Amino acid sequence: MDGLVIKSTGSWYEVLTDEGKSVNCRIKGKFRTLDIKTTNPIAVGDRVQIDPEPDQETGLITALHPRKNYIIRKSVNLSKQAQIIAANLDQAFLIVTLASPRTSMGFIDRFLVTAEAYEIPAKLIFNKLDLFNEDGLEILEEYQSIYENAGYPCYSVSALKETNLDQLRELLKDKVTLVSGHSGVGKSTLINALLPGKELKTGEISDWSDKGKHTTTFAEMFQLPFGGYLIDTPGIRELGVFDIEKQELGRLFPEIRKLMGNCRFHNCRHINEPGCAVLDALDKGELESSRYDSYLSIYHDNETRG
Repeated sequence: MDGLVIKSTGSWYEVLTDEGKSVNCRIKGKFRTLDIKTTNPIAVGDRVQIDPEPDQETGLITALHPRKNYIIRKSVNLSKQAQIIAANLDQAFLIVTLASPRTSMGFIDRFLVTAEAYEIPAKLIFNKLDLFNEDGLEILEEYQSIYENAGYPCYSVSALKETNLDQLRELLKDKVTLVSGHSGVGKSTLINALLPGKELKTGEISDWSDKGKHTTTFAEMFQLPFGGYLIDTPGIRELGVFDIEKQELGRLFPEIRKLMGNCRFHNCRHINEPGCAVLDALDKGELESSRYDSYLSIYHDNETRG
């Protein structure tokens, strides 16, 4: 039987078969010996082949069908390994908050670079609009301007008050969408609003660190009532960029990608080379300095905890 992996709990996978039956499955042993650099050979969103286990309600995953794409993150504690967050995506939403907790630009940029590397269109969803005062709205406008100028659509919502959620429903319709972000940005509240009756657990913000507490432990895919699928992921505190060559990094910033063809040298690093179109645009204020700082940070392998 063929099916779709809709939940991963580490050693067990929930597979929705093409006949509409949900089966808990394990991986057949041979998957463990494949030369895969990731901690999880199967991810939510994967299409797989399963065989029922004799005299059991469970099944074995025996084959993985080719992936359209996937998105990956470096395991922070195991720098040589990585985790596939989800596979076969149409788009990715990064939920951003400017306070309680604050999402840093460095974290946003690392997520966007990762999405670019795996050719997954990304959108930024600025949540907790209900908390903004006048000054906050000005800062929000600045953030949105930076990312819209770089080519990323931005949306402002309040998951709690359900403000502007119709915009998101339209974007989500009939697509497979990954939803990611720091713990505490309101992912679970947002998903609860989009999926009436689901009632995912939501968490409080930790007073001492202003960071959210993890409420989602494993990736899970939900069918949307208006068409499409939404993949909820555990809140990410840290995002290490995985397996991106330094010479390719500029291409993963759309605004740098547009400029680099005008550099004097074809192998320009955009750091201190003469005739660099990127540095020229930075000097003229045509390239956002925070985005360039992120480029340098990733280029020099600086880790960020956002």
